[in-house]
Amino acid sequence: MAVAIVIALLVLGTIIFHLMSPWWMTPLASNWGSIDNALIITLYICAVAFIVLNLFLALALWRYRSRAGHRAHYEPENAKLEKRLTLWTGVGIAGMLAPGLLAWNQYVTVPANASVIEATGQQWQWGYRFPGGDGVLGTAAVAHISPDNPFGINPRDPYGRDDILVETSELHMPVGQPVKLVLRSKDVLHDFYVPQFRAKMDLVPGIVTYFWMTPTKVGTYDILCAELCGVGHHNMRGTVVVESREAFDSWLSEQMTFGQLLAQNEAARNVRLADAGAAMTGGR
Repeated sequence: MAVAIVIALLVLGTIIFHLMSPWWMTPLASNWGSIDNALIITLYICAVAFIVLNLFLALALWRYRSRAGHRAHYEPENAKLEKRLTLWTGVGIAGMLAPGLLAWNQYVTVPANASVIEATGQQWQWGYRFPGGDGVLGTAAVAHISPDNPFGINPRDPYGRDDILVETSELHMPVGQPVKLVLRSKDVLHDFYVPQFRAKMDLVPGIVTYFWMTPTKVGTYDILCAELCGVGHHNMRGTVVVESREAFDSWLSEQMTFGQLLAQNEAARNVRLADAGAAMTGGR
């Protein structure tokens, strides 16, 4: 009897906690309302199952408790009950899977007008690359990564010369524009996640992953790494600024291209060689 009361109180407490809890999803700031819908439908289906099953358990414990003059009826099989359980379990599973499958179909279908941004993760920071005037990102590979080429862009690829490089943790996006996020990792598993965008994806060493989304609200949001990537995992943060197209274009025009980076590195190398030569001459 006491156990039945405890189970019923547990169900009641869970419902009250959920209704009064201050912890809920962050405000949506992208087009992925379908992901929210899939999560909420799953939550409600699981909630109904939790409440019904636990209240049935409490009722069974109370109604069929041990009492003098009552004898248990042994029934090893009940085909009718099994069919009902199978039916409703199937309905519940289908109800949880269908919204997610519909959302996933949209998730992997990138709009033709989506712009491209590459996000590169490493322990424990982010870097970003935008295509230049040609609209195409140059090829990149781990073999090309060096202190002078942190993104690993192929210096022989002409499409990479006008690529725009952002080595700070702050990313800018224009509001209302579909964006395809191309993801690469330099070292271990990472995950690009902005809670308000809902969309996320792992960065896997050796392969290129992607997802797409459309920012719908102007604002500044946190970029988190949602994959345990080492002792500095908690510090792998960034910010994404969603702003008007005019503000975004202005910010983008201030960033350095890969061609400019190569020229800068070459100029610095020539200065070092000149200084070294002058030092040797003076030493004689």
